[in-house]
Amino acid sequence: MPRADDEALRILRSAAITAPPVDVDRLARELGATVLKDDLDPEVSGLLYRRPDSTVIAVNRDHAGTRRRFTIAHELGHLRLHDGRPLIVDHVVRARVNLRDERSSLATSREEIEANRFAATLLMPPDFVHAQMHGVLKKGLGEQATIEALARKFGVSTQAMEIRLTNLGLRAAV
Repeated sequence: MPRADDEALRILRSAAITAPPVDVDRLARELGATVLKDDLDPEVSGLLYRRPDSTVIAVNRDHAGTRRRFTIAHELGHLRLHDGRPLIVDHVVRARVNLRDERSSLATSREEIEANRFAATLLMPPDFVHAQMHGVLKKGLGEQATIEALARKFGVSTQAMEIRLTNLGLRAAV
């Protein structure tokens, strides 16, 4: 899915972000979205609500900060890559919506896979991961401590970092 990677890296270059952690709140503002922490159903991580005059990303205030960061990045992926789905509430609303829930991580739809890939590339760009990994490996930490140190540096969960290292072919180097 080079389209997701290309768009995420283009946004980072445009925002002159050159090191982790990536400020996803700032990127959302620069891309015209307002981020709200809201009381959402526990199974919902976030949603993207688009109207002709505004864009809102709502994230579940009860979720961990690392999860909220990934959710914002995921929703930015939908904003930049997908048209969204219509929202219907008692009457037709001229808006588009994308919803992130526990099924989003299951990789069951092309849009969700693409938004997850965009989020991973936005938060953990390959060049940043390689550079930071080199520095962390010099410390001689064990595998789990190395993954945890990288996760803290990038502001992501250890699970997200493990997956990213695997996808970048770097897990064996840890």
